[in-house]
Amino acid sequence: MTATTTGVDSGTDASPTTVKAKAAHPSARRRLRSPSLVLPPLLVVTALLAVWQTYTSAAAVDPTVLPSPWRVLSQGWENRQDLWDATLPTLQETVAGFGMSFVAAWLVAVLLDFSTWARRGLYPLLVASQTIPIVAVAPLLIIWFGFGLFPKMLVVTLATFFPLTANLAAGFASADPEAMRLLRSLGAGRTRTFLMVRVPSAMPYFFAGLRVSITYAVVGAVFAEYAGAENGLGIYMQAQKSAFRTDLVFAAVAVTAALSIALFATTYLLQRLALPWERATRRKDHP
Repeated sequence: MTATTTGVDSGTDASPTTVKAKAAHPSARRRLRSPSLVLPPLLVVTALLAVWQTYTSAAAVDPTVLPSPWRVLSQGWENRQDLWDATLPTLQETVAGFGMSFVAAWLVAVLLDFSTWARRGLYPLLVASQTIPIVAVAPLLIIWFGFGLFPKMLVVTLATFFPLTANLAAGFASADPEAMRLLRSLGAGRTRTFLMVRVPSAMPYFFAGLRVSITYAVVGAVFAEYAGAENGLGIYMQAQKSAFRTDLVFAAVAVTAALSIALFATTYLLQRLALPWERATRRKDHP
């Protein structure tokens, strides 16, 4: 009788603790996991900057050849207004061109999914388009369309269109055939089946392509500015290179990288907002 009571009491006492531990365990692991994602790259970057600073100081390197990180930072801050004025046009070209690419990718990917003939005829051309160097196309677009915003948008679109389209097409093809057959047996047409099954299936693929292509967008905008523009980070780099201001060239490169990272991080935020169920599923699979 005593043993039974002890067993019940110990089970009763342990149960709430066990439940609380299980409930707290995933969040605790997530809190520990978050710094582990950010800390390693920060340590690597810090180490590289330290080596760079030490080398330029110890070897007394000419700053027109290789400026120190501290000089890049100080001169970049001193010329922050000029950098900001150059960043705005590049950001505008990036967003506008990527918006055009976004719309075109959805239209073409849907066409490829609905039409076998379009898939056979267009997809090889899309792959072949990736063999054409952007640096060769950009000057032609400037010649044809001038120095305005539109040719820069086209360059960004060409740089980002294929990853978006290819990932969307692969996402549509990954739809569960059983779910599609079930909907069709319930009388759903092809369009309704596409919207209810194929589009949700394509979303993870779409955001994967979005993350890849958004970094290409900034590079495409800078390439377009190198080919011909009135302002922007590409023009700013060219001007500072001609003036042998290597420190400001590095500062502009750092701003370009920061812009790419910010847009890349934005895609993660958009994915979390648009696909909340994916995050819940990931937590369930990897507590």
